[in-house]
Amino acid sequence: MTPSTETPKLTKNQTLVYKALKSAEEPLSAYSILDQLRDDGFRAPLQVYRALDKLIEFGLIHRLESINSFVACRHPDCGTHEMVAFAICESCNRVIEITDDAMASNLASLARDNGFSVSRSTIELRGLCDACRVH
Repeated sequence: MTPSTETPKLTKNQTLVYKALKSAEEPLSAYSILDQLRDDGFRAPLQVYRALDKLIEFGLIHRLESINSFVACRHPDCGTHEMVAFAICESCNRVIEITDDAMASNLASLARDNGFSVSRSTIELRGLCDACRVH
């Protein structure tokens, strides 16, 4: 399902998970979300994973595959982007979300030249942010 430009109606669990991710200073794993939300009635990982799956489908959050964590989308029109990249600091865990239409166009062209049609892609860049590189 392609994310729409309208804000979807969220369930109570989706709202709680989304708020936890929006207020987080770094990416959160499903289990760290579960730990944060136990006082709100969350008892099983499945509750968190269901909410995460829907939030991803709505384009409100992203999964960072390389670190098995989730972040809230920092771009309000993210659902309209074909390509999203994340710069992930390996020292402080800071994540910067990057969208670039020119890069998306180049990647789509490369894929097309190789007989492939891209619907969405996520790129993860690992390294050090400016603050950590200086230290």
